[in-house]
Amino acid sequence: MTTDKAFKRVVRARMARTGERYAAARRALLEGATDGHHAEPTADATSPSGYRMRGGLHPETATLANVLANQGVVSGLTGEPLTEAAILGIGGGLGAGYILWEFKRHGAPVLTLGFRNQWQYPSIPGWTGKTLDRLGIEPDLHETGGAKGAREALDARLDAGLPVIASIDPQSVGTWGLPDALAGHFGLVVVVFGRYADGSYVVDDRGRDPFRVSPGVMAAARGRIGSFKHRIVGLRTTPGPIPAARLREAMRAGLEDQVDHLRSPSGSFSLPAWRKWGRLMTDARNAKAWPQIFGDGHGLFGSLMALHEIVDDRVGPWGGHLRELYAASLDDAAIALENPALGDAARAWRGVADRWEELADAAVPPDLEGAAEAVEAVETLHDAVMAGESGRSRVGVAAATAWAIRDRYADAFPLHPDRIAAILEDLGDRLGAIYRAEVDALDMTARAIGR
Repeated sequence: MTTDKAFKRVVRARMARTGERYAAARRALLEGATDGHHAEPTADATSPSGYRMRGGLHPETATLANVLANQGVVSGLTGEPLTEAAILGIGGGLGAGYILWEFKRHGAPVLTLGFRNQWQYPSIPGWTGKTLDRLGIEPDLHETGGAKGAREALDARLDAGLPVIASIDPQSVGTWGLPDALAGHFGLVVVVFGRYADGSYVVDDRGRDPFRVSPGVMAAARGRIGSFKHRIVGLRTTPGPIPAARLREAMRAGLEDQVDHLRSPSGSFSLPAWRKWGRLMTDARNAKAWPQIFGDGHGLFGSLMALHEIVDDRVGPWGGHLRELYAASLDDAAIALENPALGDAARAWRGVADRWEELADAAVPPDLEGAAEAVEAVETLHDAVMAGESGRSRVGVAAATAWAIRDRYADAFPLHPDRIAAILEDLGDRLGAIYRAEVDALDMTARAIGR
């Protein structure tokens, strides 16, 4: 279990031996691990400023948790830093979103999935602002259209010893090995927490060790997406505990927000999105259905790979489906709020997490030549990114392998039409089952809080 890729293989071997679902097998191995593999990965690496790397799963939740911990903020309930799971729950928990964008300039459809509450509004006054408000923490938001002012604002905060959450273009920063065609395609938040003597920035992207990013590359990554306005967010805090009463109220607000949000009828931003997506996998008449959009095979392999990378919680930049992390937040809330019914809801969400992991594993057909190699490459890529600067060479090799296979199948999907239909039908059935399981888990959550 020295890498995420190797660990997943051990999990799947245990599943085959015991008949357990993915999440159950993974939890059993993590709880019994003696070699340093933890459910919430940590590291002993420190920066020139004393910042401690803590790891993490999801960009927005991990960056908040890591900055708060490094500024000495702790829970008044436990005396320990707030966990990433706690941040997720307080922020309103889970979301649900499905969009298949069709832009001519991209050459193929682009799959977008959302798994966090307000996934489409991540910053301030969106999800980040809401979460900080519940915690009683004031954000230090800086935005500007000018590169010079953006650099000066970032450097001033770092010189004062303050880590900041920066919005960047991941293709421009280069750490994920994304091709040039994806420049400005989507954004990512990271923690910038120091500078080396040569002016290079020290960046925490949830890994075991940091990345070193030159001033020119950082400027390009911050300026590539105009709507970001070179955004950085600091946290105005003082070391010490957030009062227990405030945390309990924040947990209650997050739970109520979770229930109301996922009960929304939206077919793009709430639970009905999964039902809609499942139906679109097989609908032969809907122009937006996958059999219609991918009828000639163009772009299908890329979308199936994207499904795997976005959903799997140990692949890609996005942190996966988050259902296991949310279950952990419910376990904490069950204790803090003296509400054991939330523990029952947590078990239901863990069952949902199993289904999402199984969907990710089923997305890319192993009988297509090179498909298994592409999946292994993106798993290797994730592990290399989590290694920080020392993993850069492995990032390049793994990314080149994954994107070469994607390019090979960019214009065609050389399996028999009946086999393609069977793949889409299987995925549609799995999505339908996920939708029903999430409705049931949400009902349990709602009953637990009397909503």
